[in-house]
Amino acid sequence: MDSAIDGVRQPPARAGSRLCTHCGERKAALKRPKTLEQICRECFYIVFEDEIHRTIVDNNLFKPGDRVAIGASGGKDSTVLAYVLSELNRRHKYCLDLFLLSVDEGITGYRDDSLETVKRNEIQYGLPLKIVSYKDLYGWTMDDIVKAIGLKNNCTFCGVFRRQALDRGAALLSVDKIVTGHNADDIAETVLLNILRGDIARLSRCTFIITGEDGPIPRCKPFKYTYEKEIVMYAYFKKLDYFSTECNFWFLPMYRCSLAFYNQSCFYTH
Repeated sequence: MDSAIDGVRQPPARAGSRLCTHCGERKAALKRPKTLEQICRECFYIVFEDEIHRTIVDNNLFKPGDRVAIGASGGKDSTVLAYVLSELNRRHKYCLDLFLLSVDEGITGYRDDSLETVKRNEIQYGLPLKIVSYKDLYGWTMDDIVKAIGLKNNCTFCGVFRRQALDRGAALLSVDKIVTGHNADDIAETVLLNILRGDIARLSRCTFIITGEDGPIPRCKPFKYTYEKEIVMYAYFKKLDYFSTECNFWFLPMYRCSLAFYNQSCFYTH
């Protein structure tokens, strides 16, 4: 409906001309999936980074002097994590020594290209980079494994090898923590997968923000409460350099996508 100001009828405000609900000064540039607020870019950067800072502080993820390896694949999640964590480390004086840690699975046309992105991130963010490879650690690449066994169960092999490779790379760096870019969507999908599989043991721990505390190097998820759509928006607006191609050997994309669609229908439509 039209509004009236001093007796003069005014046309309704267009969605694109709404002011930011935070600052009330700049035009809203997006509608946050997490809160449905109309918000400008500058305020979005602030609230996005502040929520991650609060997650880190409230959950005591780090202590001053910690050496922290950021699991870097070159994808949007790990790239945004590396950028934001390096910014927060400077701004809030966490006093962390940060490193990029990448795993080269040996997948031609996928990992070799994504590692080029990580190498650019190393320069862009000023963070030392360590790359460990399946070939050096195990004597096999994923290309070799797929040639030997085919696509069936290849993701299972890769998952086990990758986890061990991250641990071994972290040990070489002598770090205290590993941080990964797992976000709220990833955790929700993992919960659904474990329910469908009836995997009660994993279901009980898959939502923990810190895992592996009983092992040599704990893993943390600073993005536990961060929506994937907002990570994409942040990377887009900040013009961050990341790699977006899916793995050549990922043979269950439709299964995962179905869960992702169900997850989004639950959390993004209300």
